[in-house]
Amino acid sequence: MDKLRLLFQFLQANQESFMNGLCGIMALASAQLYTSFEFTCPCLPEYNYAYGIGILLVPPIWFFMLGFVLNNNVSMLTEEWKRPAGKRDKDPKVLRYMLCSITQRSLIAPAVWISVTLLDGKSFLCAFSARFDLHQFRNHSHEHLPDRELSRLLARIPCKDVFDGHDVIAREAASRYIRCISQACGWMFLMLITCLAFTARAIRPCFSQAIFLKTKYWSHYIDTERKIFDQMCKDHAKSFAKIGIQRYFHSISGEIFNGEKLNKKHKKDDDDDDGDKCDEEKLLGIHAEEDVNKVLWNWHTCKPALNLTRDSQTKSTHHKQTCKHLGC
Repeated sequence: MDKLRLLFQFLQANQESFMNGLCGIMALASAQLYTSFEFTCPCLPEYNYAYGIGILLVPPIWFFMLGFVLNNNVSMLTEEWKRPAGKRDKDPKVLRYMLCSITQRSLIAPAVWISVTLLDGKSFLCAFSARFDLHQFRNHSHEHLPDRELSRLLARIPCKDVFDGHDVIAREAASRYIRCISQACGWMFLMLITCLAFTARAIRPCFSQAIFLKTKYWSHYIDTERKIFDQMCKDHAKSFAKIGIQRYFHSISGEIFNGEKLNKKHKKDDDDDDGDKCDEEKLLGIHAEEDVNKVLWNWHTCKPALNLTRDSQTKSTHHKQTCKHLGC
């Protein structure tokens, strides 16, 4: 358990590296999932296209949504977008930077799935075997074959074991032709996303780096502030609960014990005063349920301004009075 806790703390401290590693794992998982997936084309004119396109597009959409679900910054982005402005303005550039960062990581696994699927060619062959013009592979002695029967034969090209039109069309040649088109589309897709990534990398230094550094800094600040606030809440809740339980047991013991036993118990309790003082300090003067609720409400509605100068200490009293006046 200690090793797991240390690992979890390391991942929290290095969240960006963790998310990059997670995206890489998802990309490898998408490729492994495709290789272990048993592709079974229905070989029916009515269902081939829907099945092939579904295999090509539905899993990438699922991987894209999964990337958003596994990214902890999504909740932080939504919270920052929906929170009241209060004493701190919301910077749209920071929100846009966070959204772009999440989206870029979430697109890795879908891109890998589409690339592997197109390069393999099975789903493409299933989807378009009955839609491509394969006249050059047909036997000219069967040119007057009804369209319905021809469509049925073309839909069976992906299914080698059920194909029964070898005298009508050269199945192997038609299959290789469609797979070549699929692989060409796959390489074009890889070139497209590579060019887009290269263009984004090359163009970004052309813009003002000051704006980029500012947005990156404040996005990290929001993430760090949220973690520290959560940790402070945990420490305060732990001390609050500990002191409350201790006082509860002290009050109960006063009703049960009397005389000498009670005096001995009080002497024993005097040895724990140092621990109680430490817990009292962690409460920071917030001892009542109403005060805790008010602090949490004020943090959500009236976050303090980001000004850490000494003059801000004198302004904090004015801020408190303003919050009281506003009811926040």
